[in-house]
Amino acid sequence: MHCPFCGAHDTKVIDSRLVAEGQQVRRRRECLACQERFTTFETAELVMPRLIKSDGVRQPFDEDKLRAGMQRALEKRPVSVERLEEAIAHIKHKLRATGEREVRSRVVGELVMDELRRLDEVAYIRFASVYRHFQDLDQFREEIERLSRDPAKG
Repeated sequence: MHCPFCGAHDTKVIDSRLVAEGQQVRRRRECLACQERFTTFETAELVMPRLIKSDGVRQPFDEDKLRAGMQRALEKRPVSVERLEEAIAHIKHKLRATGEREVRSRVVGELVMDELRRLDEVAYIRFASVYRHFQDLDQFREEIERLSRDPAKG
């Protein structure tokens, strides 16, 4: 870390402590050349991969859009905001864990369906019907039968 006062290259850390509920490290530093002290903050840079839509268009991951879609499926269902936020955190974690800079939007859709299936089967069917473009009642029946045969993974 360069000294902000004299530009020297050598500084030493005098004190470190966690702040922002453990999401940041605050460091007190001292310049070895001019002995001035200053504070730095360190955070992990967690970059979400870009999404590749089905038409090939690339766009940034949008957490608000993800939340809105899941909330729409969960409308009037007995699922707490906390559980929804946990599901969103799981999806984001899985996307980051891919280590990819870009992922197909289909991957996000499948992750959403997995989480909704765990949260609420009705919400899962609602989302799946739109996501998979159900055309008639038979497709709903088939999905409900599949859900009955293979209960949600806990």
